[in-house]
Amino acid sequence: MKRFFRFVFFIAIAILLFWLGKQFGSKSVNQSILSNSQIVREIAELASLEVQGNASIKRSNVTDDGEWTTNLKKAFMENTIWVSIPYLAKYGINADEKNFKVTVSDNKITVNIPQPKLLSYELKVDKMETSNRKGWLLFQNDETYTDVQKKLYQTSREQLENNQLYINQSKEKLTKIIRQYYQPFLHDHEVEVVFGSSSPIKLN
Repeated sequence: MKRFFRFVFFIAIAILLFWLGKQFGSKSVNQSILSNSQIVREIAELASLEVQGNASIKRSNVTDDGEWTTNLKKAFMENTIWVSIPYLAKYGINADEKNFKVTVSDNKITVNIPQPKLLSYELKVDKMETSNRKGWLLFQNDETYTDVQKKLYQTSREQLENNQLYINQSKEKLTKIIRQYYQPFLHDHEVEVVFGSSSPIKLN
């Protein structure tokens, strides 16, 4: 909630400064909006994309291969564990002076911004669901659950780090936010956003 109010605050400042520039015909006021990379960076960092879902994993020492011995293995030696945990992931950018830059010319604004990435990943362990099937000759082993949970965290986090769908959605959200900031100048400036070393995205 604090991030939302900070975002609204920065947008309000930008609109106010632009209005003052219009009212008093001050080019210096409007120029400060164009070149103020600090405000743009703050807005971009606040515009994180939140994703919720469920991470699940199943581990079993018995493969249902249709052999007649499979039922015996299940009865005496099976150890099958299924774990499902809701997660909350956030995508966005970590920007500093080295990887964030706003370049302003007479009729063009270029915002160089780092590629979005997975910023945080939280498993809601308190809402975890599990199931377990054990053969008659096996006993409960809490370490097995711990090992499965670790594997679940590692594999699901890796999948989210490489999820291009969410990364692209984060780019779209950042692009939309930056366009809103520069909206008053789109009539006489060409505005583009460059993520890392990728091709520029035109906002006009």
